[in-house]
Amino acid sequence: MATENQLNLLAQVPLFNPLNDSDLETLFESIRIQSLKKGQTLFRKGDEGTALYIVKKGTVKIVLPSRLGDEVIVTIFSEGDIFGEMSMFDGEPRSADALALEPSEIYLLSRRDFLSFLQANITAMKSILSQLTKRLRKTDDFLGDTCFLNVSARLAKKLIELAESYGNNIDDTIHIDLPLTQKELGDMVGSTRESINKALKTLRDKDLIIMEENRITITDLTGLNRKTY
Repeated sequence: MATENQLNLLAQVPLFNPLNDSDLETLFESIRIQSLKKGQTLFRKGDEGTALYIVKKGTVKIVLPSRLGDEVIVTIFSEGDIFGEMSMFDGEPRSADALALEPSEIYLLSRRDFLSFLQANITAMKSILSQLTKRLRKTDDFLGDTCFLNVSARLAKKLIELAESYGNNIDDTIHIDLPLTQKELGDMVGSTRESINKALKTLRDKDLIIMEENRITITDLTGLNRKTY
């Protein structure tokens, strides 16, 4: 039987908002839990899409790899986020890699159980279609940024986005509670580690951010916003 905390986590997922406690209990009976170590791969591009995933704890990055060994971080998912749903609909292989950014726990819902659930819940079907549309729009935004913004502007925009998702406000500053290397930041904005290093130095020199190891604190959000165009 699911605990109250487990049911609360499921209820926080937009897809499952329409469900009552009884439906959530039934759904939870079909869910398995998988633990991931930092850097561990959940699935690779080309793998069969057999499950839907919900982040119970930690963070998972979705990565598009190239044949040359380069990669682009498409997005990062944290507690309560749902991912892996594309393969649930079309039955096609995974279109990207998924790796844990830190020790994480993931809920897994099989494709069969997921589709049965959607067939019985039209509201949930509308919810997940809405989520898919939002992710397509984010992809369009990323492509537009890559074409029309320089590295510094793309990095500033990404830091603001991360602050909205993972930021903690402390004494008029925003601490991004997510450890990211310069390479990972580069992968997120479609740039090299060397270019990110220069862009970060520029932001530090203008007193817009502070860096401590792999943690970033935004000290001037208004000034950072000006760097996004």
